[in-house]
Amino acid sequence: MSKLLKSTASMSPGGGESSSMAAKKKKNKRSHKRKREEELERLDSLPWSSTIPIGEDDEGETFSTLFAGSDELDGGFLSLEEIDEADYNLADFPVDESVKGKKGLKSKKQAHENNDSDEEEAVDEITEDKAGEEEEESKGEGDLESPKKKEKKYKNKKKKERKKRVKEAVEVQESPDAVSCDEENKAEELDGEEEEIPPEFSAWSLMRLHPLLMKSIYHLGFKEPTKIQKACFTVAAFQGKDVIGAAETGSGKTLAFGLPILQRLLDEREKVGKLYALKGEEAQKYSADGYLRALIITPTRELALQVTEHLKNAAKNLGVRVVPIVGGMSSAKQERLLKGKPEIVVGTPGRLWELMSAGEKHLVELQCLSFFVLDEADRMVEGGHFRELQSIIDMLPVTDKPSEGKTQSSDTVSDAPKKKRQTFVFSATIALSSDFRKKLKRGSSKSKQSSSGEVNSIEVLSERAGMRDSVAIVDLTTAAILAPKIEESFIRCEEEDKDAYLYYLLSVHGQGRTIVFCTSVAALRHICALLKILGVDVCKLNADMKQQARLKAMDRFRSSENGVLVATDVVARGIDIKNVRTIIHYQLPHSAEVYVHRSGRTARAFADGCSIALIAPNDTSKFYTLCKSFSKESVKIFPLDSSLMPDVRKRLSLARQIDQIERKGSRERVDRTWLEKHAELMELELDEDESEEEKVDNVRQRKATSAQLKKLKEELSSLLSRPMQPKKFSDRYFAGCGMSPLLQNQLAELTNQKQQQQVATGGDKKRRKLVVVSQNCIEPLQALRDGSKEVMSMKGQSADKRRDIATLRKKRKEEKIGRRDQRRDQKKKRKLMASS
Repeated sequence: MSKLLKSTASMSPGGGESSSMAAKKKKNKRSHKRKREEELERLDSLPWSSTIPIGEDDEGETFSTLFAGSDELDGGFLSLEEIDEADYNLADFPVDESVKGKKGLKSKKQAHENNDSDEEEAVDEITEDKAGEEEEESKGEGDLESPKKKEKKYKNKKKKERKKRVKEAVEVQESPDAVSCDEENKAEELDGEEEEIPPEFSAWSLMRLHPLLMKSIYHLGFKEPTKIQKACFTVAAFQGKDVIGAAETGSGKTLAFGLPILQRLLDEREKVGKLYALKGEEAQKYSADGYLRALIITPTRELALQVTEHLKNAAKNLGVRVVPIVGGMSSAKQERLLKGKPEIVVGTPGRLWELMSAGEKHLVELQCLSFFVLDEADRMVEGGHFRELQSIIDMLPVTDKPSEGKTQSSDTVSDAPKKKRQTFVFSATIALSSDFRKKLKRGSSKSKQSSSGEVNSIEVLSERAGMRDSVAIVDLTTAAILAPKIEESFIRCEEEDKDAYLYYLLSVHGQGRTIVFCTSVAALRHICALLKILGVDVCKLNADMKQQARLKAMDRFRSSENGVLVATDVVARGIDIKNVRTIIHYQLPHSAEVYVHRSGRTARAFADGCSIALIAPNDTSKFYTLCKSFSKESVKIFPLDSSLMPDVRKRLSLARQIDQIERKGSRERVDRTWLEKHAELMELELDEDESEEEKVDNVRQRKATSAQLKKLKEELSSLLSRPMQPKKFSDRYFAGCGMSPLLQNQLAELTNQKQQQQVATGGDKKRRKLVVVSQNCIEPLQALRDGSKEVMSMKGQSADKRRDIATLRKKRKEEKIGRRDQRRDQKKKRKLMASS
């Protein structure tokens, strides 16, 4: 019987402790073992029930083999119920601590066995990525036989290693230090998970975002996704399809392609992590760490920096690095950033191709590239622009099957896993032919082989980029194209009066951020010079400026609540600046698409805004064409207070005189400096041809000009120190004649509020306070809503336009005939002179 108990004791988990335990722990084990042996010797002399068969039976079976696999006895201990515990003092039987952890050991083993299937699924998915298979989730759900076979083989190979790891985990768990560390780690994990997402963000939860990505969205404060984000996330993140997306400006297209990229990268990282815990260093061949995963190309530098900032905010605390690569900045610094091996690169075509052609390793090794994004694609395909984009597309790995024998320039590294690539093309406007999918089905190889052809449309761009025929086309544009909360209006004026009306809008309606758009750099410089003289704090931005100056101008504009930015169409694309309330078209754009992008800088992300166009007689036909393309039947006329215009024109006249004098003096100084500089370089001495009288006259003229300039500035500063007032407004009396319409509207609103308060309080007579109403700046949107409802209809303009076109054609034809007759007469005269 003692042999039986000893054998059962040796079967317990506590009897097989490994020799790698610490010295202190070994001493405790030895003391427990001695106590257990003494107790077993005491129990060896106890009488046992004869109902338990001891030794061999008739068939030669022993105790252990007789009860093996039966339900009568579990390990030979069920028969102990026949013993009287009080007689034998079994209540105080010492229990080994290792036996207490037996259930925990079983649960750990069971957990490891249950996790094997998940780990094997991760192996299968990453292996599929390496092979370059492009099957969707729906197609891959039915194929379950191969993972099961791999699971059995894998379990047989790793069975011993798993047992060792389980034993080591049990040993570490038994030590008190390890238990405390585990409890602390669990507490930290619980603390990180305690941050509950408010119910306002439930729309994001329905999209099945990764928990870490969900926290980033919560910290960004985006309570619900936009339509374009909802439509693109599922097909891109879970189905792995290519996407062509089109939506109005300010609809959140950056996160529409940014969130699927981050989701896929996080999911892949978790799968590789499971494999690494299981296989160790062997899992490294499935990992794409250190390689470029997403390449995003934008048409402008400002848009590239903005997209980078948005993605950095969304990827905060995710361990995903985003780097901008744009022109106008130090290429050495950008090369140092690329040495950090970022997963996502956002750049412009020029600088990207410059680094690629120079052999930048991180940008050339594209076999792991999983995402290729073209933002504002309609701008990318304009004729004559972005030729570098064609070269970049040719550098992309071919998405066709390798059996076709195609090569690529990025096959320099063979040990990196090849990834299937998704292509995203986004724009505010899109126009695709009916047979677009058929063109994609024929394959992108033909379009890619004809590299000499230009990328002149979104269809050609998509084909060359290797887009698949299963592409998801998400077109959320409407007939109006513009955002629904944009209030459009115009002011009809002469060309020379545009400056006056612009200053009127900025001074009387200068509340909120305003962007003034021009088509030429000369007009931009002219406007900025006048507005600075008039005391308006202006930021300017155009493509001729250095990148550092452009960034400073954007930062200044963002930091000012009532800032004014005068810019060319370089700012029209995708730039997201909060609280831009007004867009002023000083010069109309050359196309309707640019007009859409300009106006889209306001009324972004469910906000409202105002767009005002200054229309000269030469711009009338162009403006009618724009309204017709947007299906506009009528456009509001912006309400103006004509009584303020005399003061505006007086100030503007002084500013123009000051600008003219300063420009003339600056031009003379530049010419003098240029002549002296080149004479010094050529080691020549300049002759002074001026006489003494001419010198004296020049000095007198400069003094007179300086005095005149000083006088003009003093007069202008005195006007600017006083607020603009109507022509007949009285300063001496509160109720003077000539009250402005803006002040009348404020008084009317105040009267209505007081009447409503009296009705609500039941006519309670209390001592009323004095209310001072002043003529402050009012937003153009508010003025447009509160002003007159004067509207110009566009229905009858088509006939007038046709008449104007017919008249113009007739005039051109007459001029052409006149020139032809004149050439004939000249030929006849030459012949007569030659014959004579």
